[in-house]
Amino acid sequence: MSSTADAIKTVPLTADVYDYVLAQAEPPTPVQERLIARTRALGGPAAMRVPHEQAVLLTLLARLTDARSIVEVGTFTGYSTLALAEGLAPGGRVLACDVSTEWTSIAREAWHEAGVQDRIDLRIAPALDTIRALPAEPLIDLVFLDADKPGYRAYWDELVPRVRPGGLLLADNVLYGGDAARTDAEGNGLAIREFNAHVRADDRVESVLLPIADGLTLARKR
Repeated sequence: MSSTADAIKTVPLTADVYDYVLAQAEPPTPVQERLIARTRALGGPAAMRVPHEQAVLLTLLARLTDARSIVEVGTFTGYSTLALAEGLAPGGRVLACDVSTEWTSIAREAWHEAGVQDRIDLRIAPALDTIRALPAEPLIDLVFLDADKPGYRAYWDELVPRVRPGGLLLADNVLYGGDAARTDAEGNGLAIREFNAHVRADDRVESVLLPIADGLTLARKR
């Protein structure tokens, strides 16, 4: 199928257009602004934080699904976790999986400041161990994957059966800077390309890859 006609509707994301897009989202709260600044101070690793407009989308999707049980794989300094916690239904919980106490210590401070710390269960351990210890029955309303790219497929296959019918699975960085579109992709780009093919062939879900930030897959459990 030719993409020429659809490409006409694709707007190049210049700096001015991006600023306009960002202006259409709910602005960062003071807590979010401080967390952005503190994460930026980390230097190179700061690129792992989800952009603000994506965080706004996470909150909205949590609210749309009336999510009471969310699993996040990859927490970093907690910006996405905070967004998900803000969108929880009353009494809901975010199970946040990470292996870094250094970065998540920043997250904990922000969650406490925002008053959502009681909605977040942070597990410092390999995410697969944490996921495999979860009940097998489908209880999860929403999943957000944003961790090591070679691990995506294993996380996905453990989590899909645990997501309720109609629940959502989100995977970040599914364009991987454009490398996922390359037939000669290597390393993380190849891992993401193979993960994308796996999701596309997975008849347990219906999915779409959205060109938001570095690419976001949105999948609904059938």
